[in-house]
Amino acid sequence: MAGVSLLTLLDDIAAILDDVALMSKVAAKKTAGVLGDDLALNAQQVSGVSADRELPVVWAVAVGSFRNKCILVPAALLISAFIPWAVTPLLMFGGLYLCYEGFEKLHHTYEKRKAKQASLTQGGCDANDAVQVEDDIPLIDDLQAYEAQKIKGAIRTDFVLSAEIIAITLGVVAESSFLTQVVTLSVIALLMTIGVYGLVAGIVKLDDAGLYLSQRKGEGLLTRFGRWFGEKLVNAAPYLMRGLTIVGTVAMFMVGGGILTHGLHWMSVQIETAALWVEPLALIGPVLSFLTPSLLNTIFGVFAGAIALLFISTVQKLKAA
Repeated sequence: MAGVSLLTLLDDIAAILDDVALMSKVAAKKTAGVLGDDLALNAQQVSGVSADRELPVVWAVAVGSFRNKCILVPAALLISAFIPWAVTPLLMFGGLYLCYEGFEKLHHTYEKRKAKQASLTQGGCDANDAVQVEDDIPLIDDLQAYEAQKIKGAIRTDFVLSAEIIAITLGVVAESSFLTQVVTLSVIALLMTIGVYGLVAGIVKLDDAGLYLSQRKGEGLLTRFGRWFGEKLVNAAPYLMRGLTIVGTVAMFMVGGGILTHGLHWMSVQIETAALWVEPLALIGPVLSFLTPSLLNTIFGVFAGAIALLFISTVQKLKAA
């Protein structure tokens, strides 16, 4: 009897593992889009720190991301079990925060450029002032505070994106047993954290890898190709980081707007209708149909972020008055 019980237990464990593997595969496919946005956003968030502090910053954000998921996984299971109606409002609040953060970033960049142009137009800045107008590189005395601010902002953004990943995964395993839900959510959370921040670490160290390759000695074919490729990497790294900054900001609006429109059923229906409307167009119809939802979600996210920033700015002014 003991042997039969052991075999039954092993069979149950194997069945659970099969379910977890299947559910994890499905959840990974459904969260792939969010994962791409998460990667772009976090690579952009940790850019701008000194080269020797890039990996420590990525590690600090990765630890913060893991803590986020240690909070989100149990919270998602509890909410799903006791107050499932709260999942959508919480996700929408997170989506609105992403839109606000993206628009606040655009507004800050606009104000900074306007101040620079005004200063140059007035002719009242010398060489030192002109360097300090571009405040992307912080003063030496502020490096520690700047780094802490970067880490805190990246962890906040990760919390919202992680919440969406967990919510999507929870939707996939909603009909499964509680144990399967727990294991699948844990597997997805762990794999996403390792995958995203492993890639982020690789992206932010591309310039160092390029510098190493470009300085190799020797006249062999592979060595010369390595030097050429390293020089290209070094030259491309700044453009890559700028591109990630743009992609990261767009991703905030796309993900945040997508969360909001999915929460507003009538808006989601209108977006699906628009995608179906352009599909019959010759040649480019299928492409437009594929791109339309993302484009409309992004536009909606921009407007939502502008309204959120206006509201928060108004409240702050009223409090200060």
